[in-house]
This record gives sequence, C-alpha cells and structure tokens, in this order.
Amino acid sequence: MSRPTPRPSKRATQNRAAALALVLVLLFGCGVTVVVNTVRQIIDLFTSEAPAESTSAFTWTPDSAVLTVAVSPVMAPVLRELAEEFNRQQRRTPDGKTMQVDIVAYEPEEMVRAARLRPPFQAISPDSSLWLDRLEQLWQSSFTEPGRESESAIPIGQRRIGAQQRYAVSPIVLAAWEEVARQLGWPNAPVSWQDVQRRAKEDPDFKWSHPSTNHASGLLAVLAEFYAGAGVTRGLTVELATRPDVLEYVKAVEGTVRFYGENEDRVVERLEQEGRNFLDLFVAQERVVIDWNRRHSSQRLIAIYPAEGTLWTDHPLALLELGQLEDELAVTANQRRTFQAFAEFLIAEPAQRRLLAAGYRPVDLNISLESEGSPFVGTDAVDRRQPQTTLQMPPAEVVDVVRDYWYYTKRPTNVYLVVDTSGSMEGAKLTATKRALKSFLAQVRGDRDRVGIIEFGSGLKDYSLLAPLDDSTRRRLEEMIDRMEADGGTALIDAVYAAVATLQEENRPDAINAVVVMTDGLENESSRSLSDLRVLLRSNPSLPIVIFTIGFGRDADEAALTEMARIGGGQFRRAEEADIEELYRIISTYF
Repeated sequence: MSRPTPRPSKRATQNRAAALALVLVLLFGCGVTVVVNTVRQIIDLFTSEAPAESTSAFTWTPDSAVLTVAVSPVMAPVLRELAEEFNRQQRRTPDGKTMQVDIVAYEPEEMVRAARLRPPFQAISPDSSLWLDRLEQLWQSSFTEPGRESESAIPIGQRRIGAQQRYAVSPIVLAAWEEVARQLGWPNAPVSWQDVQRRAKEDPDFKWSHPSTNHASGLLAVLAEFYAGAGVTRGLTVELATRPDVLEYVKAVEGTVRFYGENEDRVVERLEQEGRNFLDLFVAQERVVIDWNRRHSSQRLIAIYPAEGTLWTDHPLALLELGQLEDELAVTANQRRTFQAFAEFLIAEPAQRRLLAAGYRPVDLNISLESEGSPFVGTDAVDRRQPQTTLQMPPAEVVDVVRDYWYYTKRPTNVYLVVDTSGSMEGAKLTATKRALKSFLAQVRGDRDRVGIIEFGSGLKDYSLLAPLDDSTRRRLEEMIDRMEADGGTALIDAVYAAVATLQEENRPDAINAVVVMTDGLENESSRSLSDLRVLLRSNPSLPIVIFTIGFGRDADEAALTEMARIGGGQFRRAEEADIEELYRIISTYF
C-alpha cells in the first residue's frame, strides 16, 4: 500500500466596528422585529505576525548537541517517550558531546509563526508536510514584500528547511459512531461524501463537522471534497478546482456541516463530555478512532474511508537551517548530528513498533499491520486494507487556491459578538477586549458571512445589526469598538437573549448561527433568566444557534457561562488579558 506525503496551505491575517442605538431598547423589551443582514467571519491564523517572543535571539553554545524539537501536541507525548529512550542511550558526537533531544509541544500554526524568525528550537515535527511548505512560503514572502526585510536578521539564502524524515502516517477518515456508520452503509457498502451530505439533508438532527482549514485534517478533507467534485484521484489543477460544477459540489457538501473548529483532539474532548449529543460524525486522523476505542470499548467509533479516496497526515521531522551569524549559531554541527541520529532512531524497528502501538501506521513497510500487538488486529473499526484509493497531494499553488476558494463554498455564518463593557471592564481589560474584537473582524473575508455587535452594561448600550463587512461597514464597526466605555452593571442574560432573538427573527437555517459572549463579572441586572433563554432557544428547533461564552478573568461567573454554553450547544472558555485576542481567533475558526 502506498503511503503518500502531503504538503502545505495558506493562512491569512490577524488584527482589526458602528452603531444603531435606539433599537436596543426594543430588543430588551418586547422581542425583536428588525431586519438583519449578513457578514462573514473566518480566520486565517497562518499569516499572522510572529509572536513577540519569537523575534528574540535564542542562542546556544557553538558545540551544543542538544536538539530542541517543536512537535504537534497530539504527537508530543509519543515523541517525548521516544526522545527519552534516545537520550538514555547516551550517544556521543565525535568531539565527545552527549546527544540530547528535547520535545516542546506547539500547535502547528504557532510552530510556523515562531519558526518564521528566530525560534527557540532547531527542528519541527508538525502533523503534515503542508506546514513545511507554508513556512518556506512565509520565509520567501518576508523578502519579496516591500519593507518586510527588517523582520529578520537571517538572510533569505541562509533560511531553509534542511534534512527531513517522515516517521509515521495516518489517513484522514470520517469518524462516526457505530450506529451512524451502519446507517450510512458501513460495512456493506462504501460511503461517499455525497452519502454524508444526503444524510445531513434528510435528517435535521444529524450533526457532522470538520476542522477549519487552518488545521491539516480540515484542509486535507476539503482537498478530498474538491477531488470528489472533479471526479479524479490525481492531477488536481487550479482549472479543475475552480470549475463551476466542482465549486457547486463542494458548496453542497459544506452546506451541511454543523460547524468547523479546532483540530480533532478538541472534538474528542467534547465527545468525552457529551458523547452522541455533540456530533454524529467528524473528520479525523485514523489514529483518533484507534485511541478512542482503546479507551471506550462499549461506545465505538468507526473509521469510514471515503469512497472517492482520501489523503494522509505524514508527520515529518525537519531540521531548520537558519544560517550562521557573526555572534550566533542557528544550528550547530553537533545539533545536525543529533538530528540525523534521532531521525534514524525514529525509523528503526523498535520506534516504528511503538508508533504503531500508538495508532499510527509505520513508514517501515516491513512492519506488518497484522503483527502481534497491532491495533489493526481483531477489530473492524479500522481497516488496514483501506484506503483503497489514495489521492495525490496537489502542488502548493493548487492547495492555496483550494483553501482560498473554500471560503466561498463553506457554509455562511451569522454571528453576534456580545460584549460586556460594565464598570469592572475599565482599563486594561477594555483595551485588550477592543484589540481582540478588531482582530476577530480582521479575519472576515468575502461577503457571505455576517457579523453584528451588542455592547452591554446595565442594559444594551450600543448595537450593530448583522451586515456584510464591506469597507464602510468595517469602519463603522471599528468606530463602534473605539467608542466603547466601561460603566454600569452586568445584564448578561438580557444581552444574549437579544442576540438569539434577532437571529431567530432573521431565520437563516442555511447558515451557521452563533453568539460569542464575553463577560468579566456576575449577572446582576437582567430581567430575564437562563430558563427564559433555554425556552427561546428551543422555540425553533430547525434553527440551531450555537453559544460560545468567554469568562474574562477570575471574577466571571463560570457556572452561569458554562450553563449558557451548554444550552446553546457551544462551549465555555476562560481568558486572561494575555490570551483573550488569541481566544477570539480560535473561536472564530468554528465559523
């Protein structure tokens, strides 16, 4: 069986609101009869600026043999164990230095952002080679865009991806509860993307999801949809991907997605809490199914391999060749030796068997998936003979085009940002919130999604109805954000009730309808209760509205926010001043 190697994508933008004030009173009183428009919001963390800490110079001794590897969080525990075994072997360089590998966990997009400039690591291991190509693109763009040269002291000719070693692979599958898999035709018939679309159309209670294209599994799933729409398994070109019938096919499939979001491991966290109530089916690496079933034998997931074919995550280990400066060595000769020794260690039989036991397929084809202890033995939840069709990873320029066009084929969004500007928000909290809101708005691309803002204190203080984010609307919303002042109490429930009522008045079941609410305190001013909100949400079952809640600081009412998120089918997150902007960006990936 062939085990292919994927490549990268794109990623786009960070950091960047106006008012209709009289309508507010109406919303609190009698419900809403307002005409609501459309905005879109989507995130592209990929091209955001590197965090401040990554611009610092990290140095090590010129003869250092310590190799620090940034690893995707999913793989980090497994690779950390393997690194500890490698370190116990006390391997030495020719000059007598002890080789050592240190593992640090990084989300792949953060890994790429840090690696753009001067990272505190010398090697990376994301979940897909897609990220390696993206890093190369970002390095190049720093020197092709006017005024960007000053971002790094490392000359472009000395920055490149060096030696690489793929050490594990896992195909992208549709992970479904066993009952759902059987309803779709498993194991007697192959299941296609159209089968999933058809089921979602026929059953309004059917919920499925794939991650945002900021995550490898999400982007690889979207690529597979474009392949399915084009009716080919190889040679996907820009011309094929942008053909009207292909775009319509992808749009039809994406139109049934309940929401997008973070990587599959966040989905697993929600499954642990909510089980079948959360999702019926989701896109994931095959190893997620293996790991879940190992821990939940009575409530199995089934790996469905799409009939049209699938792509693979390929888990590369890559050395960053950052060049040599007068007073700094980016990568030492000994670190290169440690990298080479560790790469060889990972593809040797003992490590490959450890990776297989963890649910990954080994790259050493001499290791049988039917060997003793293999998680593929004695189960029908995963199938070592699948996928029957492996899709060819298209060139980077095609991946970029597919990712861009996905924004115009994905399910549209209506989202209200509900913002607490009570008196306790004065000072640094309000400053951080304004920055986070503008950052959220900056992710919005195109005109298929709509965003509105509700500012509240003791009552609704300012209000902007849903509207597409053209230039004038964006300026108006940013001006609204700039006008925000901290005063008053906390009418949290009334503000969320108003947002939900407005979305229901609009009644757009074709869109993802959502409310993102942030508060730093306790509810103390609302005329309505959580019971009233629950009744409102249940009054139109055909229009699901997802509620995400953010508790800003330690004084936020976690119990109320958790319950609000639960009845809204969303999630509660806690934020501090240092990370609220990042949290808004993460939540935006769900839309």
